[in-house]
Parts: sequence; structure tokens; C-alpha cells
Amino acid sequence: MSASTISYKPNKLALLTAIATTMVITSGCQSLKTANATNQPTTMQAQNADQPKKLESFNITGKIGVTTPANDSSGTQGGSAFYAWGQENDRFAIELIGALGIGKTNIEYDGQTATLISEKTGTLTADDPETLLKKATGWQAPISQMPYWISGRPAPSDSAPKLDAQNRLISSVNGEWTASFTYKGSDKRPSKISAVQPQGNKVVMTINH
Repeated sequence: MSASTISYKPNKLALLTAIATTMVITSGCQSLKTANATNQPTTMQAQNADQPKKLESFNITGKIGVTTPANDSSGTQGGSAFYAWGQENDRFAIELIGALGIGKTNIEYDGQTATLISEKTGTLTADDPETLLKKATGWQAPISQMPYWISGRPAPSDSAPKLDAQNRLISSVNGEWTASFTYKGSDKRPSKISAVQPQGNKVVMTINH
């Protein structure tokens, strides 16, 4: 299939390019603040009107770090990259800089097929972005759940979501992934997401909305 499966309006393409160019410079000046939690978290009900709505369209930047467990031939491994992520409904484009050992990388998803392009791997495709990322890098990450988590909501397939005293999502479970969320001040959408698996896979993602 063609590598350009997703089209964005020109202003969004310009924004994504500008963000990707400047985020390496600005990221060193950014800091995250963990909100103080004075009350015990509560379990979220199935539908909560006070929860933020899922963002159907967004452009975000930040840094992502991935850790994989040790195996028989090597110890724990990790990598990181700066990213720019543009989302339109179920379609998205992610640009990675310093991309987890494979150089500058672009990942696109049109709702049915995921495509990854980098100088090291060339063009790869898969049915879903998780399979594609693992195929290209060996890393695991819950990419399909991220649009919900970035919005401050549990994904539809999540279980046991918990809220803080300000009715914000602070933890949620999806399959083998357990995610925790950090907020700046009274923000309703998270500035950091950490997701871990019992086997030792870990993803830490900072978010600039």
C-alpha cells in the first residue's frame, strides 16, 4: 500500500512539522508537576458525566521512553524518542525523532492498516500499530489505548479505572498493561502516562497538549 495513507489539512501538517522541529529545543526547559492527592482514589463508574470527553482531534508533542525486560541473551534494554502526534478520529500520524534506535520514523494509521517508515527499516505495514511497532523495533506499547488516555479517559476495554479527589483518571488496567496518570495543577488531561506490564515492559510518555 502507499505510505501516504493519511492526509491532513495543510495547517495541521505545518503545525506537526513545526512542532517536531522545535520540540528538541524546548523539551529541556519543560518540567512536570505531580498533583497532590489528598484523598484516597475511588473506582470509576461505567459512565461519568464529569469525565473529559475523548478528543477526536488533537496535536500533541512530548517524549516517550520504552523499556523491555531482560532475556537469556541480554539485560534490560531501553530507548527514547521525541514525538509529534496528530490525530483525526481513528486516523493518526506520529513522527518520532531519535526513534528508539531506528532513526527518524513516521507511523501512520488509517483505521485499518498501520504503516511505518524509517531509514533503517524502510516501509513496513501491519494490521495494527502495536504489531507494527514490535515488528520494527521489538518494543511493546499500548498505542491503541493512548487516544483515550491522552484525553484523560479510560479506553472502552479498560477495567478497574480509578479517580482522584478531582474526578481525574489516575490509574486504569487494559489487559496486561497497568497505566498511571500524572497531571499539572488542576488540569483535567494528563501531562504524563506510565504503563507497565508484569513481564517488565514499560512505557513512559510525557504530553504537551
